[in-house]
Amino acid sequence: MLRLHDLHGFYGKSHVLHGVHFEVRAGEIVALLGRNGSGRSTTVKAIMGLVEATGSVRWKERELIGHPAFEVARAGIGYVPENRDIFPTLTVHQNLLLGQQRGRTAARWGFDDMYRMFPRLKERQHTDAGVLSGGEQQMLTLCRTLMGDPELIMIDEPTEGLAPKLVELVADYLRELKRRGISVLLVEQKLTIALEVADRCLVMGHGQIVFEGTPADLRANAAIREEWLEV
Repeated sequence: MLRLHDLHGFYGKSHVLHGVHFEVRAGEIVALLGRNGSGRSTTVKAIMGLVEATGSVRWKERELIGHPAFEVARAGIGYVPENRDIFPTLTVHQNLLLGQQRGRTAARWGFDDMYRMFPRLKERQHTDAGVLSGGEQQMLTLCRTLMGDPELIMIDEPTEGLAPKLVELVADYLRELKRRGISVLLVEQKLTIALEVADRCLVMGHGQIVFEGTPADLRANAAIREEWLEV
């Protein structure tokens, strides 16, 4: 579905991505791992058209390089940024409503789905999003993106700063996406959740992919973990 070829990404004169190659297939979870500064977040921003990029990002045979973020989203790619970007003065329910794409009559996800996955959001559906806890805001951002009915969802550090119980809720959310045939590109630092839910793991270092394999392959490769992942 999604195929990157020789992707280079830039922040002004700073050259961050150096020829990234990988693909995400239909219905699979791919974990993009690496230390801070390795280029993981820049990769998903380049796919979304949020940073300057060259090379190729093909989505179901359509080239995305050069297209603005709203066109990428309308093509069926959802993006959950690390900083959450909720609308603080709107209620939980209103935030979810804003995630819906107009004109889609057969969306796979609705309010009932969101509130079933995260009952805490149902309890707080009439509460302003700005007063939610960090974990609740993360739940809201994940659900708001799903309300747009994407075929692929890219999630940047969804478990950052969350308590263990909430981390497990996020893992359940990812499994639910897979059950419904949604592809996921998961940007993570934590090996535990990535190895638990991913079909394949990619490791980034210095703006390039330095490893690709199954979770079992990564578990067995101590050299890669020590050089590119472990602190």
